[in-house]
Amino acid sequence: MKNRHLLLILSLLSCSLLFGQPDSIIYKQTPEGDLKLYFDYPPNWTASDSRPAIVFFFGGGWKNGTVEHFSKQAAYLAKRGMLAVRADYRVKSRHGTSPDKCVEDGKSAIRWVRANAGMLGINPDMIVGSGGSAGGHVAACATLVVGLEAAGEDHSISSRPDLMILFNPVMETTSERITEMIGDEKMAETISPNNWIGKDTPPGIMFFGTADQFIESAIRSLPIAASQGVQLALWTAEGAGHGFFNKAPWMEWTLYLTDQFLQKNGYLEGEAEIIPPGEVTMEQYKQ
Repeated sequence: MKNRHLLLILSLLSCSLLFGQPDSIIYKQTPEGDLKLYFDYPPNWTASDSRPAIVFFFGGGWKNGTVEHFSKQAAYLAKRGMLAVRADYRVKSRHGTSPDKCVEDGKSAIRWVRANAGMLGINPDMIVGSGGSAGGHVAACATLVVGLEAAGEDHSISSRPDLMILFNPVMETTSERITEMIGDEKMAETISPNNWIGKDTPPGIMFFGTADQFIESAIRSLPIAASQGVQLALWTAEGAGHGFFNKAPWMEWTLYLTDQFLQKNGYLEGEAEIIPPGEVTMEQYKQ
């Protein structure tokens, strides 16, 4: 019955993509409720395209959050030619779940997008994982952590993004405060991204305010990445705190640098359509 219901969902999706562009679709059914993906399409999109895609995961400390987070970034990148996807995932306030389920859902979302590349008009080998704070952690874990794959999915289809764009992500979950929040020391070690950076880690970029308490874990990720030959950059906003990228002028700056990073890796072409304010700047962190 479960497989039959899944086939029905896929059939409905195929039909909807043939006759239009659905705003959202259920990508996963869980005991705590259905989870959806929300789409922003590029101009002149067709299902036969082979465009890059980006999947955003909202922030909220694994407890709260809404898919409206990153709506502006999604709209901008769709205008630039990408399929932009905003993923809902289980959080404590709405679903009563713990952070490991957030990671599992992040992996499921990436897998679903890749599995349905032919209907979404995207290149299955050009999928970016992105998010802010806890959502950045989810994107990083989908990219790095081995395991925590949802049962019943086709694990021959990779749940790993091909690039990382992370907005003040939590790169370590092993501090006493976060471990207590997770409630399981072994799980805290498992879902700590810095523990998993290796030679096969795809390129990534991180954005932080220098006054953010989580920046130290991001700084610690840089020599780990360098020792493995991994391209991982950290850009900072002087004096800014956590969540700085949600407001001007840092939203414009982080979007501009995101555009540059995507161009560098062959995901976008042409000039960025956003100009960051000249009165402030972001600096790349140098080890």
